[in-house]
Amino acid sequence: MANFIDRRLNAKGKSTVNRQRFIERYKKQIKKAVSDAVTRRSVTDIDKGEKISIPTRDISEPLFRQGQGGKRNRVHPGNDQFNRGDQIQRPRGGGQGGAGQGDASDSGEGNDDFVFNISKDEYLELLFEDVELPNLQNNRLNKLVEYQTYRAGFTNDGVPANINIVRSLRSSLARRIAMSASKKRALRELEAELEQLQDMPGSQAEKILALKEQIEQLKKQIANVPFIDTFDLRYNNYAKREKPSSQAVMFCLMDVSGSMDQATKDIAKRFYILLYLFLTRSYKNLEVVYIRHHTQAKEVDEHEFFYSQETGGTIVSSALKLMNEIQQARYPENEWNIYAAQASDGDNWSDDSPHCHDLLAKHILPKVRYFSYIEITHRAHQTLWDQYQDLQQQFDNIAVQHIREVEDIYPVFRELFKKQAV
Repeated sequence: MANFIDRRLNAKGKSTVNRQRFIERYKKQIKKAVSDAVTRRSVTDIDKGEKISIPTRDISEPLFRQGQGGKRNRVHPGNDQFNRGDQIQRPRGGGQGGAGQGDASDSGEGNDDFVFNISKDEYLELLFEDVELPNLQNNRLNKLVEYQTYRAGFTNDGVPANINIVRSLRSSLARRIAMSASKKRALRELEAELEQLQDMPGSQAEKILALKEQIEQLKKQIANVPFIDTFDLRYNNYAKREKPSSQAVMFCLMDVSGSMDQATKDIAKRFYILLYLFLTRSYKNLEVVYIRHHTQAKEVDEHEFFYSQETGGTIVSSALKLMNEIQQARYPENEWNIYAAQASDGDNWSDDSPHCHDLLAKHILPKVRYFSYIEITHRAHQTLWDQYQDLQQQFDNIAVQHIREVEDIYPVFRELFKKQAV
């Protein structure tokens, strides 16, 4: 039997290739553990890494073994107690038992599960592997066009501030070599001939004088080649290209009325954090607007949104109205990718639900990329759910989902943002 071990080291002594191969091989077990971790984590540590436990029976490695063919000699250890077919009695328990708690096993042996740590980036990559932002097929880039200056090679014309000295000297050297190479070669030949004539006995005065005149003339021609010419100058060339801006705003609307108990609010917060983590992986510039509402809506900061204890009655349209006002004042739809997520238990004044329908249909849905509504309740749906269901039939950028328990958060999230079939 032969085992092959890859000991090639990557950055910081870690084998990244082997690690990625391991994650790919046990992705099913790891993704299941990641999905379970979403529901049992608190709001503050939902984006951290995770410890994955994999049963040891699932991590067996392939081995190379000797085949059955060929001839070979082997020496096997013998024994003086047992023969083939003998039955060995199982050791009796008791007496020297351990101090552990629980019932003991009466058969077999076992091993602890293999524990594997994944980083935050790996955790988020697995968490959002099968989801994407909806309605980006025709709206992937922001309509606001910016221009970015970048280097675009070299040019023969330009301003002195953009002269590239290295390129200019390189061009100058090439020109001087081209213009004086033949003259330098002829000069070397004449100097060699002159040296031979001077060493020869006899009168060669006239020929020597002619050679010296030719040599002087060649030296003057070589010296007249300018060190640098305007032809040699090279300038850094700069060009501008369109740079699509990748900026988005997410509106988080949460019902904090008296009917929303702490458990319901916690489910809503978990959903918002998942959505925020997902959008930050798609947009470099992401702004989040937090809106809490009961009978009145108010824009708050992140801490107040998640931890404030304020409560009251329920008028859902107040949050939609405030969102529309903020969007018009600060986030023009032709410059921003607008997303919204609303969480409520569905409890609302019956005469306010049609008002919510009108606000969404006329002012909000025509401008947003995607609007998701989750209703967190164990009760029967009320008028607000019916109004949102009607909007879902009319618009393709709104999705309505129902959450009952904490375990429903991640499946509902995946359903809202699942990848569309091509």
